[in-house]
Amino acid sequence: MGMLNLDSLLDVIGELFADEISIVVSNTKEYVYYRPSKRIDLKIRPGDPVREGTLAYKALTEGQKTSEFINRDVFGVPYHGMAVPFHNDGVIDGCVIAIYPAYTEGKSVVTLKTQDGWVPVPFSEVNYIEVKNRKTVVVADHITGTHKNSLQNFEYVLPHDLFVRCHRSFIVNVTHIKEIFPDTHSTFLLSMSDGAQIPVSQSYSSYFRKLLGF
Repeated sequence: MGMLNLDSLLDVIGELFADEISIVVSNTKEYVYYRPSKRIDLKIRPGDPVREGTLAYKALTEGQKTSEFINRDVFGVPYHGMAVPFHNDGVIDGCVIAIYPAYTEGKSVVTLKTQDGWVPVPFSEVNYIEVKNRKTVVVADHITGTHKNSLQNFEYVLPHDLFVRCHRSFIVNVTHIKEIFPDTHSTFLLSMSDGAQIPVSQSYSSYFRKLLGF
């Protein structure tokens, strides 16, 4: 496979994971390919040397698949990564690295804008997030406020074990769902702990069922 084809293949793989995962390829000394994701950019440039303390360095020196959480000291942002060395005629020739964000990025609160100021609310107390009148509204246990994030941004930042997108206008905290009712042949209605009724739209229903396992 020529280099051009390899680059094209890597671009296609990068496109598959473009939202979440950055793809990096190194030889034994330096990075030769880098495609940042929308979520995390380590600002690597082809030609940059593989530095000690990086995943690539570990995979190359240990000669095996390596994965770990890297704090922000090395590249300025915290991230999870996985590096797999590849061989040519039995000799390590380089490695491929997948970089994905540390999901909650060190935060455990959503900071709501209220009439008086801002209120940080723990993830566990957020019931759901809704887009209404072109604003992002966060509904929590004892407070409702707005946020500058779009729902798409929230999908990336919120912990995936708690929050699920169920509609183009809603993300819900699964621990606040009291009951799920069928609503027409392929959609559902969620009864939330605060009494709200939230739709699961057709385009999200099979994804939603799969995530909640029913």
